[in-house]
Amino acid sequence: MGRSIITRLFTSLFVVLGSLILVFCILYLLPSDPVLMMIDPSSATPETIANLRHQLGLDRPFYIQFASYFNNIIHGDFGNSMMNSEPVLPKILKHFPATLMLTIASSIIAVIVGVLLGVLSAIHRNRWIDIVARIVGLFGISMPTFWTGILLILLFSIQLHWLPVMGSDGFKTLVLPAITLGIVGAGFIVRMVRNSMLEVIHEQFIVTLRSKGLSERAIMYQHALRNALIPAITMMGVLIGEMLAGAVVIETVFSRQGIGRIIADAIMAKDLPVVQGVVFFSAIIYIIVNLIVDISYTYIDPRVRRAH
Repeated sequence: MGRSIITRLFTSLFVVLGSLILVFCILYLLPSDPVLMMIDPSSATPETIANLRHQLGLDRPFYIQFASYFNNIIHGDFGNSMMNSEPVLPKILKHFPATLMLTIASSIIAVIVGVLLGVLSAIHRNRWIDIVARIVGLFGISMPTFWTGILLILLFSIQLHWLPVMGSDGFKTLVLPAITLGIVGAGFIVRMVRNSMLEVIHEQFIVTLRSKGLSERAIMYQHALRNALIPAITMMGVLIGEMLAGAVVIETVFSRQGIGRIIADAIMAKDLPVVQGVVFFSAIIYIIVNLIVDISYTYIDPRVRRAH
């Protein structure tokens, strides 16, 4: 098992390196000129533009620029914002807790609602709870997050005056954004858990457990559910990435000061170092989460432990 974990760690390092190369190449190939974003082209002379491009190293070959960027990343230097010269990494770390809290809260909602409805839907197949669960799953998967967020604002903030419309201070400002993202995750988990449970409850070991006289509750929640949760755990690793991407929209709708809002503002301002830093930082978080999910298999599924 230890060798498997070490292998996954090395694999993750290669994925991080690949993400770094991909992000750099995409932004390098963009047609926009970073120098012309920093100064007014109408008032700057060609010599001024050339000198600034030389100072930023943008006149050097691609491989030299990448080597310099890679060296800076290793030393924790994500560059400076073109808008206000603020270091990118401290800016990301300053706003990341708000996005982290949103991701954790929405993941908790997604897991609780998704697993609960998925299990009940499978156990009570074709009954009213199954219909409700499938509607929730369809709604979560189909509805755009910004549309769901606006509906929640209209209902709970404007009509009922229960929760604030926007902000990132305090628990109340977290509720609506977390529910909005959580509904999306719950939609995927409901369908995954339901389908997994329906497959597991027809396995031979379930029939054997029934023949031994175990109660239906013990069979479903102690044995069937544990096996059915393995695909759902895999789905959670993917959903974390979806939630980080969805934070861009949600934090804009609810005016939360997280890294999603940072990258949205940076894209509008064409602030490439900030975009580059946030995308790479998010890629690292996503890789770490999926590494944790992979390692957790060895503790959840005994078959994986035996295989290693």
